[in-house]
Order: sequence, then C-alpha cells, then structure tokens
Amino acid sequence: PGLRSFSSKGSIFSSNFGGTRSINIDISGPDLQTLFAAGLKVFLKSKQVFDNPRVRPEPSNLTMGQPLLEVHPDWERAAELGIATQDLGYTIWAYSDGAFVDEFFLDDDQIDMFLYSTAGNIERPQDLQSVMLYSSRGGIVPLSAVARLEETVNTETIRRVDGDRTITLSVIPPRDIPLETGVQKVTEEIIVGMKASGELPPGIRLEISGASDHLAATRDALFGNFVVAILVAYLLMVAVFSHWGYPLLIMTSLPVGISGGIAGLYLLNLAGANLDKIGLYPINQPFDMITMLGFLVLIGTVVNNPILIVELAATNLKKSGTSIVDAVTEAVRIRLRPILMSTVTTIAGLSPLVFNPGAGTELYRGLGAIVLFGLLFSMIVTLTFMPALLALVFRVSEKGESLDVVSTNR
Repeated sequence: PGLRSFSSKGSIFSSNFGGTRSINIDISGPDLQTLFAAGLKVFLKSKQVFDNPRVRPEPSNLTMGQPLLEVHPDWERAAELGIATQDLGYTIWAYSDGAFVDEFFLDDDQIDMFLYSTAGNIERPQDLQSVMLYSSRGGIVPLSAVARLEETVNTETIRRVDGDRTITLSVIPPRDIPLETGVQKVTEEIIVGMKASGELPPGIRLEISGASDHLAATRDALFGNFVVAILVAYLLMVAVFSHWGYPLLIMTSLPVGISGGIAGLYLLNLAGANLDKIGLYPINQPFDMITMLGFLVLIGTVVNNPILIVELAATNLKKSGTSIVDAVTEAVRIRLRPILMSTVTTIAGLSPLVFNPGAGTELYRGLGAIVLFGLLFSMIVTLTFMPALLALVFRVSEKGESLDVVSTNR
C-alpha cells in the first residue's frame, strides 16, 4: 500500500478542504465492509470523471483494522431471567467507559455525573463475559449466560449521518471546471450512473452535500434579490423624476454594466493565466457566489452616470427655444467632468483589490472585477451611445405630443 497525502488551502466560509468548491458525496449503507468497498469504487470513479481532481474521504482511514468485541444478547434468555434491555446495555456501559447518570449545576458550572465500577474499568475484552448481572427475579448471572461475545474487526471511526453509517468523499474539481458543471457530472456519472450500471450494491445510497448542495438554492436566492433590487431602483427613480419613461431609459445601462463585468472577468482570467510567463503570480478568478454579488452592487452604481445626463438633458429641453441636440450636447458637456471623476476614482480604488495579489484579495477579487469593469464599460456607453438614444427618445416623444395636439385641435 502506498502513502496518500492531502494538502489544502483554508476557507473562512466552509471546511478547510476545498472551501466553497468542494462537492461532497455521502455514501451510506448498513454494513461497513460493503460500505467501504462502495466508497473505494466511488473514489476511483471520481478520478475518472474529472482530470486529476483532489479527493479526500472522511473518515480518512477506510480500513477494518480496529479490534472489536461485539455483544450479541439472547433476548429470550434475558427475559426469562428478568433482565431488561436497557439494564443490560447500561451495565456494560458502566464497566467499560462509564455510564452517564445525569447532570447538575454547581453555581455556574455544569457537572456531568457518570457511574463507574468500583473494581475499575475492564481492560481485557475476554473479562467482559464474566461481568455479573442482577436479575429482577433474584440471583446473579454472568453476562455469558444472556449474551454471546464475538471478536471481530472494525474501523477506528464510525461516522453517521441521519443515523446511517456514512462515508463522505470530498471531490474538488479542477479550476477550469465550474462548480455547477462539476455537480452535474457527479450527479450523472456517479450518483445516477453507478446505481444504474449496477456497480454499487442495492443497500448503498449516494447523496450530494456540502457547498455544492446549496448551489441551486443560493443561485435562486441571488436571482430573487437581483429582481427586487432592480424593481426598487426603478421605483426610486420614478419617484425622483416623477416620470415613468426616463427611469426605463436609465435602466438600459444595467445590461451594459453586467455584460462589461462578465467580459472584464473573462479578460482578467485570460491575461492572468499568462502572468507566470513574466515572473508574476497567475490570477485565476472563478465565477463564484461572491463574484455574483458584484451584479447587485452594479445595480446601484451603473445608473448614477446616466441619471446625471438624463436629468440635465430633460431640464435643458424644458427651456424655451432649446433644441433636442443642443439640450443633450450641453448635458453631456457639463456632466462629463463629474462622470469621469467619479468613475476614475472608483476604478482606482478597486484596482488594488483586482490586480494586486495579496492576503485576502482572492476572496473579493471577483466582486471587485465585476464592479470595476462594469463601471468602465457603462461609462463608455453612457458617454457615447446614451446621448444618441436619449435624443432619439426625445424626438419620438416630441412627435407624439405634436400628434396629440393636432388630434385635439381637430
């Protein structure tokens, strides 16, 4: 047998092994030998599903090398002698590790009470059969009279989930595989595929747990929050402008910001993967849940620049004798300086988080990249495409009002 070692980088949100990219496979079954054999098959299968993944079992020692003494009671004989089930187990418990009695409080200290044998704990397993039991019908009988002792082997640790003996395999896919794709492959090829192909015994159950188990729920919650944030932002702008159309025009910058954030994250990973060629630390930022929070931040930031232009253009247009082109041009000219100042300062503040590797930066680098590139793309579109769109909307609105006036005069 070879030596298998594991190394991992800790996460402040989840377990040390794999962090939020860990796909945990719970393997449950009634018999340990069958369970360990199934765990080995799933372990080898996970190596085939992914290209060189990191896999760690829990418990880490999947061997049946621990000596074990099993007590098999003869319940009919125990009933004849008047020995209750709980009394039999409690007596063995007291002679071995001590039986829990109760707890009491001494001032602010909680003290547990245990019952031990005055002769001391049993150190040799074969001495357990000579333990004397008191019968409710009178008399004393040895444990060997109501139970059969069998020496066998077991594992050092028995792990249970929902009462079932369970082995958990933590599978960490390679960095180039998204967590959602990894969960899908594990579900199709291991959870469903191994059961369908008959590779696992009928009594073995496989389930996905860990960070991957909450992926869909977290994604749905973020989507719901995203929709609510858009609605709240729109209603607030309706209240400020006292107009239903201008906020819709401003909200067109939101898809641009989201697209810019995704494109910027792609470019960051594309360029960061080659940084080691020039002697720098490579950057590989996955599209994780914290990164997705950047889209919520964008909702409240990318609309700021369009608000400045739309508000001033609408004010200029209300002035008598001002044309649509002059109103929009004047708004862009006046608002250009504050738009550039606010955007540049925000980008400068986020740049160390995104481009300067350091302790803790990898945690929020994705969020910073989404906000940084989203603001940058939004600013470019706001200063180029937005004025043209704004002038077009004003012309359509002006023609509509002219038609209403003509219809009213008729």
